[in-house]
Amino acid sequence: MTQGESRQRVRVELGTRSYDIDIGPGLVASAGEILSDLIVRPRVFIITDETVAKIHLGNLTAGLSSAGVAVETFEIPPGEASKSFAHLEQTLAWLLAHGAGRDDMLIAFGGGVVGDLAGLSAALMKRGMTLVQVPTTLLAQVDSSVGGKTAINMPQGKNLVGTFYQPIRVLADTDMLTTLPERELRAGYAEIVKYGLIDDADFFDWLEDNGTDVLALEPGAIAQAVAVSCAAKARIVAADEREAGQRALLNLGHTFGHALEAANQYRPDLLHGEAVGFGLSLACRYSTRLGLMNESAAERARQVLELGGLETRLSACPGGPYAAADLVHHMRQDKKARGAHVPLILTRGIGQAFIHPEADFTDVEHFLSEERSGL
Repeated sequence: MTQGESRQRVRVELGTRSYDIDIGPGLVASAGEILSDLIVRPRVFIITDETVAKIHLGNLTAGLSSAGVAVETFEIPPGEASKSFAHLEQTLAWLLAHGAGRDDMLIAFGGGVVGDLAGLSAALMKRGMTLVQVPTTLLAQVDSSVGGKTAINMPQGKNLVGTFYQPIRVLADTDMLTTLPERELRAGYAEIVKYGLIDDADFFDWLEDNGTDVLALEPGAIAQAVAVSCAAKARIVAADEREAGQRALLNLGHTFGHALEAANQYRPDLLHGEAVGFGLSLACRYSTRLGLMNESAAERARQVLELGGLETRLSACPGGPYAAADLVHHMRQDKKARGAHVPLILTRGIGQAFIHPEADFTDVEHFLSEERSGL
């Protein structure tokens, strides 16, 4: 991780497919200059959502146009419902209609939904066109834009149809965060807490002291939080790009969280990061139930999540109450499943996450029933 006065850079080491993550203010306005060496043809295709387009698209197109780059733009509706086969087909049809080729650059300009849909479109388009991620939400900057996971959702579960396809650059412009609703910032904060819980107790300690500054977008605090999170993910991705082992740790809280999203049918009253907040708390409390994590550590995790304004009680989850059996049904669809075996990412303490090889879903259902009742 390198650092200048106002910008930082994190390298994702993947051999010939390595790439940089630039972090800091003013990156979107400078996109043409930053990306000039990567643009083969003097045009780019941008996929964004309608909300981001209204606020930020002009800034990005101006930054590209100033470098002599022509721009074609496609807007999708905001929200998880856009991660569907229907929107994937529409996106690919638009690219083909405009003559996009493998030498062209596709820019994903938005949050995680845009990044996932655009990334999958880039992977499929003539077997692969150049992809750049320009994440505009905190969650996307610290998580979904990095590492090459792309996917759409299915009725059976979240992100079940997708591929691994790495970008060639990520521009995490912290200026984009200033227009985010507070709720979206809280959702991104959940993913930041996750990195401390996985393997960085010192970062977790730092969040206990500085979490409110991160959410207030204090320049030094937000840059540090994004850079440390990206560096943590970059290390894990470099060691296990296609989630054969260690990368599964990044799913701490996500098996529970994805089940909540699926049970909620991806409605907007439960954001992905909010579901992850519930999931992290559930993973810690279930680890305590199994005698793996002491109660004081689980309580610290809950407090740091709630410091960020996140709800952690399953009984208060939007769209609920959810039947424990229904949640377990969705957990069984998890992408990490191997045959009938579904691993769970649990933890022995702050910064001590590990892969529990097989979930005992009878016990998990009892646990969720108790959590649902607020016991």
